[in-house]
Amino acid sequence: MNIMTVRDLKKQYKTYERGSSFIETLKSLVVRETIIIEALKGISFNVEDGELLGLIGPNGAGKSTTMKILTGVLYPTSGEVNIMGFTPWRQRKAYVSEIGAVFGQKSQLIWDIPPVDSFEMNRAIYAIPRQEFNKRLGLMVEILNVESVIRKPTRQLSLGERMKCEFIMAMLHAPKIVFLDEPTIGLDVVAKDRIRDFIHEMNRNGTTFILTTHDLGDIERLTKRVLVINHGELIFDDGIETLRCVAGSKKVINITTINELLELDGVPGISITSRASLFNAELVLDTSITDLNRFTHLMNESNVISDMTVKDPPIENVVKEMYSRDLHGN
Repeated sequence: MNIMTVRDLKKQYKTYERGSSFIETLKSLVVRETIIIEALKGISFNVEDGELLGLIGPNGAGKSTTMKILTGVLYPTSGEVNIMGFTPWRQRKAYVSEIGAVFGQKSQLIWDIPPVDSFEMNRAIYAIPRQEFNKRLGLMVEILNVESVIRKPTRQLSLGERMKCEFIMAMLHAPKIVFLDEPTIGLDVVAKDRIRDFIHEMNRNGTTFILTTHDLGDIERLTKRVLVINHGELIFDDGIETLRCVAGSKKVINITTINELLELDGVPGISITSRASLFNAELVLDTSITDLNRFTHLMNESNVISDMTVKDPPIENVVKEMYSRDLHGN
């Protein structure tokens, strides 16, 4: 069952070109050339109830514009959005009581008071019954391990501690869908893992998440389905494993040999990424040109393999290649 339906969503911004010289600046006071910027060019997708969806793309691709429209902050130029029966920008007051949002660079907590007091403020705003509030708060405090944190002034918290409290703040009213914009930005490895575990736990309990991030570790660890936006267009909508297939039939190989690695350049389909020594190298093999069995045979003939690992390309490389292909229209 779909919790969100987006159809042919477009957003245009109007700006004006102004010259750099004094004369051109004076002219622009009377006559200005209008420039239309197409932030979104008609994207469409559905989100199922209980899904954990990743939304990625390079800077300026249209991710933030999409998130702002979906949360009701922006009006689109045209298109339709239906989220739980609401049109976000038309029924904003009723709609926001059903959603949550966590933005890595913006805080909902009040700086000079402890998070627990901010939580109480949200309880009053959303009219959450005391018993439900205590139960939800206790559960989330336990999962995020912040029992000793929530009574300190927010300004004294570390970034990781504050972000955990931001999640609690956003989810106290049990929203059906939560929008996450760079939720782990700047966090250390331990804090990221705790936040990711929390998102997984809440998702298992039925909360739908829409995640936009540049940290592809979040995408790999959390999502099963990914949307890729570039230049305001949806260029990919499928699972993580399908996304990996964009790189074609490439494998990342780390190879160690008994003899010096001298013959790599002679094998078709190889791109050397690094050489740790004369006997060890990391390379990318295009198996559509030279299959793995043939590569192994050639290496044993000339160098004698002592150790070799084969893995899929990192998701970062796959996405970078996708952006590059779309940029050049290939």
